[in-house]
Amino acid sequence: MPAPRTAYDAVIHAARDVMKLGCALDAEMLGTALLGSVYAVAAEDRAEAVRDFVGRFLTATTRPASPAAATIREVFAALVPDAEGAGRVGHGTHAPAWAAQLGRVRPTGCWAYGDVYGDQTSYLVTFAYEDSSDGGPEHAVVALVDHNIGITKDVFVATSAGTLLDQVREICTADELTWFRSEDPGRLRDEVDRHLQVTDELGDLPEDGSLATDRALAAARIALLPSVTTPPLDEPAGPNGPDLVREFLTSPEATRFDLPTGPAHTAEAASLEFCLSLVLDHAASLPGGDPLRWSPAVGGLFLLDWVHRRAVLDLDDAAMMPRVVRAWSAFSTRRRGLPPAAVQETETAMEELIPEFARLYTTGERRSPATAAVAQLIAEGVDPNDNAAIEAWIEANRDE
Repeated sequence: MPAPRTAYDAVIHAARDVMKLGCALDAEMLGTALLGSVYAVAAEDRAEAVRDFVGRFLTATTRPASPAAATIREVFAALVPDAEGAGRVGHGTHAPAWAAQLGRVRPTGCWAYGDVYGDQTSYLVTFAYEDSSDGGPEHAVVALVDHNIGITKDVFVATSAGTLLDQVREICTADELTWFRSEDPGRLRDEVDRHLQVTDELGDLPEDGSLATDRALAAARIALLPSVTTPPLDEPAGPNGPDLVREFLTSPEATRFDLPTGPAHTAEAASLEFCLSLVLDHAASLPGGDPLRWSPAVGGLFLLDWVHRRAVLDLDDAAMMPRVVRAWSAFSTRRRGLPPAAVQETETAMEELIPEFARLYTTGERRSPATAAVAQLIAEGVDPNDNAAIEAWIEANRDE
């Protein structure tokens, strides 16, 4: 058989057995996998790239050469209903019976589950076809939102909703570090959509998931949920930065880890203040900006990456940082009322992270060019806040 001449020919060839599928869900799973290749290779705005591809495909195949080509047009139109020409795609004369069920589903339940730290939340929605014999079984869409990087990290479609839901409930019931609840449909849609828009703009997609292959079908299903109809939760505002710092410095944790908070420790006070300011600055750089949302993952981001790229620590600061991190970890987990297992897990994680923090500080391998330059100035006795001294140093080293 000759090689496909265009990308559209390649799609039709890949979908040549679509007529043999047994239900609409199987066809939609095939269609979303085909569109996943478009999503994965797009250079920018991946969602728009998929819409554009489907629109051009529908235009190029207005007169389909085979029943399979006509049927995959229906599948694409159901998966990307806002693509150009999707609303004009009709039901083919030779289409299988299940084609009438494409996209004809209703949501049957919405749930959310995640870790007690607030690092990640998974949103699970179940759907049923109007006619399950032609449409297919009740199925589920799961979207994983990562709150540390602010994206929808993965989406996948499970073809057995009941089995998946039972497994999730069982896992969350047995693990005190996780939670499970029913979720408002509008809030669920808003959370997934907002974070998925960020994902669509990423240069490199997260690996080891079904994000690309299942994205079109998952998005089409989530779009069936109502827009936000309930107001955001009216939660009391947490303490502001200065109040939180004062509370921390007078906390049992500050005493337990012997932080220099009294007048007899003025020599170490500057390092304490600096290290604590870095903890708060790092929290402000994360989605949500909550300094009390501390976890093994957040601690790892801070100690092994962010602080080396964004700050220049002297020896006193580097010696103070482990004490501050240990105390802040214990303080934040207590303030949030996390279960004992989470407190212990976080404490253990910090003890495992601190030696690597010390190694990275010593080698400087994670420093950004800017922090490396400032560190060199300080090492050579140049005040980085003295512009005249910096200009003199540059002039002295111009020919090196």
